[in-house]
Amino acid sequence: MSSNVQSPSKSPKSSRPTPVVDVEQAEAALVEHYPRLVRLAYLVLPPSLGRNRRVLTAHALTQRALPRSRRTGEAAVPGQRGGGGGQAGEGGRARALGDPAYAYMRRQVLCGALDAGLPLRWNAWPKRAQLPPLLPQVRGLRLFPRSGGADELALDQRLSALSGAARAAYVLRGLEALDDAGVCAVLAAAGCEDPEDALDEADEVEARYDLLASPEFDPCSLQARPTDLMRRRQHMKAAGVAAAAVLVCGALLGLPGDGWGPDGAAAPPYAQNPAGQAALDPGQLSTATATAWKRSARTDFSVWPARGGLVGDKELLRRALAVWARPGESVQVSATPGTAAGAPPGPARLLYAGEVDSARVVLLYDGLRIVRYAEPKEGTGGAALDFARVDGATGTEANAVVVDRADGNIRYLTAPWIKSVGVQDLLKPAAKAVALRRSADGVTDPFAGPVQTGACTSWNALRLRDHSGAVRLTTDLGELVPAHLTAGRPQAPREASPAQWSKSACSLATVRSHGVRSVNSWTYARQALPEANGAADWVCTRADTWRGEGSRILAQFQTADGPAGAVAAKAEDSPACGDRDPKVLAGVLWKSRAGSWYLLGAGSKNVTSVTGSGGERTPGNVLAVRTERTTKARLTGTLADGTKVTTLR
Repeated sequence: MSSNVQSPSKSPKSSRPTPVVDVEQAEAALVEHYPRLVRLAYLVLPPSLGRNRRVLTAHALTQRALPRSRRTGEAAVPGQRGGGGGQAGEGGRARALGDPAYAYMRRQVLCGALDAGLPLRWNAWPKRAQLPPLLPQVRGLRLFPRSGGADELALDQRLSALSGAARAAYVLRGLEALDDAGVCAVLAAAGCEDPEDALDEADEVEARYDLLASPEFDPCSLQARPTDLMRRRQHMKAAGVAAAAVLVCGALLGLPGDGWGPDGAAAPPYAQNPAGQAALDPGQLSTATATAWKRSARTDFSVWPARGGLVGDKELLRRALAVWARPGESVQVSATPGTAAGAPPGPARLLYAGEVDSARVVLLYDGLRIVRYAEPKEGTGGAALDFARVDGATGTEANAVVVDRADGNIRYLTAPWIKSVGVQDLLKPAAKAVALRRSADGVTDPFAGPVQTGACTSWNALRLRDHSGAVRLTTDLGELVPAHLTAGRPQAPREASPAQWSKSACSLATVRSHGVRSVNSWTYARQALPEANGAADWVCTRADTWRGEGSRILAQFQTADGPAGAVAAKAEDSPACGDRDPKVLAGVLWKSRAGSWYLLGAGSKNVTSVTGSGGERTPGNVLAVRTERTTKARLTGTLADGTKVTTLR
């Protein structure tokens, strides 16, 4: 096969025959001038693509420029001028510019680069150059040229402000050393509608053509860096889960009886479940009367009346039930640990529906969970769905529900038996609680919740007085239902006072958003400090959850005149410090005012002796021995029957 076929016809504007290039010549030109062509594409592509995609697109456009057919057709070679040094030197550039195959490849690369800079339109199919390249591809790495100096950066910024055709004109002048007539000819051949305007726009940028040969614009000499490793890991996990799900579904579909084996007496998959349909009907929502709680044998969420100005808005209630059953991708769904987030098993109970601040809020109760649906007043975009487990909630645990959070402030809907509400700063127990006004529906004014970040300088709790006159403390821990605060021995906890929580309140931050039902603080030992340094309390704080598991226990060492207690030991998922196992033992290294170091330890009342890490043994439930600062505190307690007790862990 001939490698160079001459056309017998002549151009009407030239006495020379117009050359025709075949695929072998084009491939030879591509291989010989590949770095030059890729640099040309990189400079013409819009910088808004980003350096990594710009590099890959430049290589893809250059590689796709190779023709698929045996003949490429006519390849016009425009006139050119001599000029400054280029990437390939004077001789190399002259040979390139005089080669019809190179001229054809340059035109194809330029067409692709100009197409890649065109905006996508909804009413037209995208061109191939406008789509991310299929090849080459690099996974797990970002590639970009080596950084140049301030001059290269300034030039890149100036070029980014030009149109694609103007960038091409600037690059053809500087990199290819073409005169204005040659630039116009190449741009016209590449499909540019107005080459003269492109030249005029390119004139606005200072002619720093020598910088175009800088490593800053060389997409063949690259640096590599990793991509976002955390996001990549998450995507890999998601892909693995999806692949496993596909395999499981495929296996199930292959089982007899349309998956999972024969269905027996079950209805067909398309049958409508009556209970499920009733759960989605706002007309089936149950409500209690305003005085039902007065006649009920118990006080829980089942006797809360339906309140709020939108309890009759069937469309709002229908949306809330539909989102509960099948939340869309735009819905922000949250659930406390151990709380199922599925559809209601049957008709739920309506507790509240009304406007709060800038949202419409619906509170529902299905016997096991409180569900809060919220949507903006305008439209339904940005809806939120929150679940909280409340099975077995009675009395104090059913006194209030969060109805809105905004900018660190909280609003509660209180139970109908609550007579007054106040806000008490637990770190200032001597201060009087600030009364909190409520609307006729029982919604409180907003108040600042406990601090979530930074120094713990205050801790606001909700002080609730019910119809019997009993006062109870609850605190927000980031969930729909506040946690009940108690104090006293685990076998018989009592309602807490602010003073009993003044030094332990800041430790509540460690159990935030953990599904906590109640928290009890118990002073299990009191110890006189050595060298007449006063006295200290040993306090055990136990947070129990709605799901039973996941309890958290902290043993704290609190001095009478010191700040918040220091954590001496902690445990998780342990019966210690609870009704089943009230035994506690903990120790700390303590420095006296004179600078002496002591190993202090204390156990609960049923501990009859305590042994230190050096073998020191003292009768009773407290220990104080002189030691060194570097000593590792290890304690062992002994019960009356000889059973050994270790510290919390």
